[in-house]
Amino acid sequence: MPTIGILGTGMIGGAIAIRLGAKGIEATVANSRGPETLADLVAKAGPSITAGTREEAASKDIVFLSVNWPKLQDALAGLPDWNGRILIDTNNPMQRPPLPAIDVAGRASTSILEEWAPGARVVKAFNHHYFMNLEKAPDAEGGRRVLFFAGDDAAAKAEVAELIDQLGFFGLDLGDVEHGSRLFQSPGGPLIAHDFVKIDSPLP
Repeated sequence: MPTIGILGTGMIGGAIAIRLGAKGIEATVANSRGPETLADLVAKAGPSITAGTREEAASKDIVFLSVNWPKLQDALAGLPDWNGRILIDTNNPMQRPPLPAIDVAGRASTSILEEWAPGARVVKAFNHHYFMNLEKAPDAEGGRRVLFFAGDDAAAKAEVAELIDQLGFFGLDLGDVEHGSRLFQSPGGPLIAHDFVKIDSPLP
């Protein structure tokens, strides 16, 4: 089982920690304020979730990045080399209204993140749901809640797909960063915020 870290413990990062904890999957969570500020989240998520430093969380085999876009580049600065480890981009280039929308010059936001984390194998995932849908159990309406993912590294996507399945979601590969990730990038992606369910029904 690959080791897992979570950088950022806001709504999305916290929801991912709770889902991992519900399955007893070990992970280290970290934020910019220090491990001592994460006692409540760790208690809620369960014994498989521990608090650590930013460097400890970022050293894992698979790292979830869940930081507000304006703080994203600073959150990555000074971390150890990625050396091919997997970085899951759960972010969107947004900030809270009434602040203006963030201009990414028409680019796929994940391609910008790839430049900020050289050496990482980046997969975009866990970003299109409201955090409440990530936090609650993924089974719904007789099926499994759908999670989209996209990336340019097939092996990294396969590992992320396996983790999505372990968590009980139905993973749906939308292709590469340049084309696929735009479909569920907010704002503007047509698949953002939809709560799709894969119904696992037998054929008649």
